[in-house]
Amino acid sequence: MKTQPYRIQKAAVIGAGVMGAAIAAQLANAGIPVLLLDIVLPDNPDRNFLAKQGIQRALKARPAAFMDPDRASLITPGNLEDDLKKLRDADWILEAIIEKLDAKRDLWARVEGVAKKTAILSSNSSGIPMHLQVGDRSEDFQRRFVGAHFFNPPRYLHLLEVIPTPKTDPAVLEAFSAFGEHVLGKGIVVANDVPGFVANRIGVYGIVRAMRHMERTGLTPDEVDQLTGPVLGRAKSATFRTADLSGLDIIYHVANDLGKATPDDEDFTLTDTFRKLVEEKKFLGDKTGGGFYKKTKDEKGKTKILSLNLQTLEYEDRGKVKVPLVESVKNQPLAARVKALYTAEGKEGDFLRGVMNDGFWYAAKMAGHVSNRLQDIDNALKWGFGWEQGPFETMDTLGVQTVIQNLEAEGRTLPPLLQAMKTSGRERFYEGDTTVTPTGEPTPYQAPYFILTDLKKDATKVVKKRPGASIVDLGDGVLLVEWHAKMNALGEDQLRAVQDAHRLVGELGYAGLVVGNQGENFSAGANLPLILSQAQAEEWDELDDAIRQFQQVTTSMRFSPHPTVAAPFGLALGGGCEFSIHADHIVASAETYMGLVEVGVGLIPAGGGTKEMLLRFTDQLHPNQPLLPAVQRAFELIGTAKVSTSALEARKLGFLRDHDTVVMNKNHIIEEAKRMVLALAPGYVQPTPRQDIPVMGDAAIAAVKLALYGMTEGGYATPYDAEVGKQLARVLSGGTGNNRNAKVSEQHLLDLEREAFLTLLGKKGTQQRIEHMLKTGKPLRN
Repeated sequence: MKTQPYRIQKAAVIGAGVMGAAIAAQLANAGIPVLLLDIVLPDNPDRNFLAKQGIQRALKARPAAFMDPDRASLITPGNLEDDLKKLRDADWILEAIIEKLDAKRDLWARVEGVAKKTAILSSNSSGIPMHLQVGDRSEDFQRRFVGAHFFNPPRYLHLLEVIPTPKTDPAVLEAFSAFGEHVLGKGIVVANDVPGFVANRIGVYGIVRAMRHMERTGLTPDEVDQLTGPVLGRAKSATFRTADLSGLDIIYHVANDLGKATPDDEDFTLTDTFRKLVEEKKFLGDKTGGGFYKKTKDEKGKTKILSLNLQTLEYEDRGKVKVPLVESVKNQPLAARVKALYTAEGKEGDFLRGVMNDGFWYAAKMAGHVSNRLQDIDNALKWGFGWEQGPFETMDTLGVQTVIQNLEAEGRTLPPLLQAMKTSGRERFYEGDTTVTPTGEPTPYQAPYFILTDLKKDATKVVKKRPGASIVDLGDGVLLVEWHAKMNALGEDQLRAVQDAHRLVGELGYAGLVVGNQGENFSAGANLPLILSQAQAEEWDELDDAIRQFQQVTTSMRFSPHPTVAAPFGLALGGGCEFSIHADHIVASAETYMGLVEVGVGLIPAGGGTKEMLLRFTDQLHPNQPLLPAVQRAFELIGTAKVSTSALEARKLGFLRDHDTVVMNKNHIIEEAKRMVLALAPGYVQPTPRQDIPVMGDAAIAAVKLALYGMTEGGYATPYDAEVGKQLARVLSGGTGNNRNAKVSEQHLLDLEREAFLTLLGKKGTQQRIEHMLKTGKPLRN
């Protein structure tokens, strides 16, 4: 078998600034050893100071750059004078130094002398054309060179622009793109080697034009951000909060550089107001403490957001701005919202049509220039700026011919792509399994990864459907239970879908079952409003039956006659966590925030979560080791509602086992979960519930009560925290009246969970906590 010459197992990053150190951290997150180099400071005795400083900055970054702080040990600090020769061990070398062409050219001359002949070489430059950096390097060097533009912060922003030069070997492009997608977890967009590449070229243009339309229509920055945020299917930071995060000076320089690099355009001309903000130097955004917005605190210490008045350049407390147009459509589906916003009357509608038409026109103009595929432009805006739809997808929502008519009504000259669409009369850029080229010619289209909604377009693949859940045939003998309610809160639809799926696997001869979805989150837990209303109505028999059913369904993930695999990502809280930890195998996205959080609303996990964590921690004890450490570990985990900040931490906490799978790219978890079902199916033996679980009984309860007393006296726990803690301790102890040598069954622990849950639910303190959580989204410390 032929060996892959471009396999990346070790990497080096040159430049330990904000981006370089964060990229090194993401490599470490993926398990790749990294050499991090920077210059030597002449007056500092520590020759590796800058590299070490970069690592420390990444460790302190918020949001966290590392998925697990221990991964920092995979980064070796060094310097360009003493350690340049160490680059010979790297399979991939990335530069992330100052944005000056001469500095980059000088660095690559040094690197070429030491890099091995199979190393891939890359620049993270956000604007300097790649071919200019290496034009005087050898043909072999240029063949292995490809741009790699990450977006900040690299851990969280999905986009990685890969920019080949005319001399880049296609095998290098293919190998590096696969590494970026599968190992680093990135969404790959192949960009042309032009100024701004794809996302910044179109994204910065959008900010510049939004500023112009805001001034033209007399809107304020906070009104614009209401109009161009989630209601339009875009990131919460919208337009001007994004500018503050990026830095107004950065946008200023990028816009000016793009304007100079594209002299035939006037698309990047900034308004006088924007220029004045930058020239004042105190309105640059978060880096100067204020830009379009400024954070401050009131007399009670509560954070307030002030808005900049662009006429007076003074900050004003405008409270929570509500735009009537936004309020009127915000609860509608995205397609309906986009159509309503695009056709709205008044200055808000005028603003939105101006901004959206500018974006449509410019994206079409850039097709074939910044990238050769329309989907790359759409994906760049979605993955780099958090849009739900790219510009071509949005035009499909509105109807391409409608957009063309509006652009012509404004007196615009149609770019060739839109002229071709007008001539053909085609109403959509994406139609079935085809799209169009930048010249408007039909061409086959394949999504960059498995998309569940595309599979379900074949009605035969939807085996059964409820309002809040579906059972989908993934092919090859694997069924999927897909939840699709708000936040995927767990109610009757979700539970019955799992029950139905188990039955169908047996009746129809399927190999096994995956529980997963491609929504915003795996599941945020139980349906709290329903639980509260039943408790307040004192429907205790109904609640008891509901909890029994919930336990039966979660534990069916373990005790079914076929393999089950859970595919969590995003939030996997409460019941979502309990479903996952009972599965035979978990395939988790690296960005999985998993936890048993019920104590936050005055309850304990009652879907087998308390039982399962006690079992896991008890099983990890050495023979003859006392049980108390396992009880304490489970109590601390559940009693503090600890939530993992990544799948790597979930493994440390015990939610994931050593054999569970972590996938860096969440877009691939359902495919990997399906593969795992097929791997487990041959020879699968149905497990049986445990009957011999050792517990400590009253001794454990006494130990926990003592700890709770100390926490309450020290102010670390409220009296009601202690009340909840006592109920939790009762379950973890195996119940009162047992001695240290007692053994109980899993069902016994499930019964204790249910009793404790119902006991707490009947208390005023718990109902107050639930009400407060539903009203504010925050826990109540009563």
